[in-house]
Amino acid sequence: MSSALQEAGASVDEVVRVTYTLPHREDFPRIWPVLRKWFAHARPAATMIVAGLMEEEMKVEIEVTAVKGSALARTGEGA
Repeated sequence: MSSALQEAGASVDEVVRVTYTLPHREDFPRIWPVLRKWFAHARPAATMIVAGLMEEEMKVEIEVTAVKGSALARTGEGA
């Protein structure tokens, strides 16, 4: 995800919306610390969906929307 955002000229800190899809509701407490670490600065609006994923090996699917420049605006560096 970070690499894809970088290719688009954005960063994880510019994520404003995230949707998590988990195959099992019980998995959320295990992934929450990781999600909190990655999105600590951005603090995006979030939705969690419980649904089957394409492959059994998949444990989470994450879809994000980023707004380029939004991290600078939050820190006052873009002003």
